[in-house]
Amino acid sequence: MSTHRIAIIGCGNLGTALLKGFTENNNNKDSIHIIATKRDITDIKHLAQENIEITTDNAYALKNANIIIFTLKPFKIIKVLEELKVHLNKDRHILVSAATAVSFKDINEVLQLNIPLFRVMPNTAADVGQSITCISANAANESHTKLIKKLFNKIGSSIVIDEDLMQSATILGACGIAYVLRFIRAMIQGGIQIGFDSKTANDIVTQTVKGAASLLIENHEHPEFEIDKVTTPKGCTIVGLNEMEHNGFSSSLIKGIVKSYNEIS
Repeated sequence: MSTHRIAIIGCGNLGTALLKGFTENNNNKDSIHIIATKRDITDIKHLAQENIEITTDNAYALKNANIIIFTLKPFKIIKVLEELKVHLNKDRHILVSAATAVSFKDINEVLQLNIPLFRVMPNTAADVGQSITCISANAANESHTKLIKKLFNKIGSSIVIDEDLMQSATILGACGIAYVLRFIRAMIQGGIQIGFDSKTANDIVTQTVKGAASLLIENHEHPEFEIDKVTTPKGCTIVGLNEMEHNGFSSSLIKGIVKSYNEIS
């Protein structure tokens, strides 16, 4: 059994999701000790337990952990790195940044330290062990990468990508949660309009979405392959799909993804 000492610096919504995911979905039963920091710990202090410390002291967290995960907002991370770089050791620490649009170059210019460094883009489904996490590495060897991938696999699944795709990963994987939820909400509203109460519509739609995703994951097929199975000639499915497309369903979604990407590029 391996032991990981992890510091989550800036434990807001994403940091809290990671904290819960690492501990509650620890299928490999690794020994994990987490130190979570936040300027105001009022709303996370209830998470404290034997293997989770809650503190306002970032320096303490770095001194007592070897994997340091920054879940700070992009405009805060550089300032915090400036303050904490004196506590970093390239032979002891692995740094992980979840800050959108903050590059390896930006971080290395502050640290001036050839330290194993990762950028990650998980999403808030980490809270229930169903995140997709995109990972890119800098000055890290294969064992470092395996370790970080194994860690983030505890909250779902992970893939390693080039850094120049991290912005795209932010939009498709992290913002994508909101896009899918908005789609689900619209389906539920439609279900109510055709006769279901809101709870029943919610139950039908959420399981249908889960089933659709599972079909693609398990069968490794393109979505159109599965769509063809339910679009019979002159049937109600193809009529509905065509009406959605006439009103810009696919194009509006694509435009939204591209608009979000341009906003952070």
